[in-house]
Amino acid sequence: MSQEQLEEYLETIFDLAGKDGTAKTTAIANKLHVSPASVTEYIQGLAAKDLVDYEPYVGAKLSDAGLEIVTRLKRRHRLLEVFLSDVLKIDAVKVHPEAYRIEHYMSDETADALCRWLEAPARSPHGKFIGPCEKPLETCKQCEDTSAIGSMKTSGDNGIIPVTDLEPNQEGSIAFIRGDRRTVQRLSDLGLTLRAEVRLVRRAPLNGPVEICVRNTRLAIDGDIADNIFVTRAGAQ
Repeated sequence: MSQEQLEEYLETIFDLAGKDGTAKTTAIANKLHVSPASVTEYIQGLAAKDLVDYEPYVGAKLSDAGLEIVTRLKRRHRLLEVFLSDVLKIDAVKVHPEAYRIEHYMSDETADALCRWLEAPARSPHGKFIGPCEKPLETCKQCEDTSAIGSMKTSGDNGIIPVTDLEPNQEGSIAFIRGDRRTVQRLSDLGLTLRAEVRLVRRAPLNGPVEICVRNTRLAIDGDIADNIFVTRAGAQ
């Protein structure tokens, strides 16, 4: 199986079922325009590689390894969409299919370089969240340090999540701040510094305002600002 086809199947499962759900074989076949029998055979091959958990007559669910591949793929895709839209001024209707064609041939190293050049965008032109890279960094500014780039993780989960992924009243410790020096300073002025303990109070839908508590102070911040704050859940290993 080619890498492009492998990624296409994993991404399709994710698009149909999310990171925790199960995608039915018929739904995968319909989306990829192939026969259910072909999908079953291919999914069994992915299961043999431990990329999905497959149960006959139920469907396929991404394993941790499969989800890791899709997470990186989505990040590459959305960075490409920003580049195609904002830099090359490609028609908005064409941005998604163009990024889809390129994403399978871009390395993580190139994606990280593109992220630096675009100054770490938080969302795609369609409003989709762009996750952070897997480098052991505390701010995007450190990414310009060649020693930090050389220590990039090659696999595994960096264990951090957007602050908006916390449940109401759940706490976390700020582990990474995305953005340039001005963004970091802006958050610092609000008391949102590295290793500060924060608690999510409430979040509005559709990337609306987010209310968090830090240093015994409640703050209401815009969703686009919250996109730059990543935390480790309290109690996470």
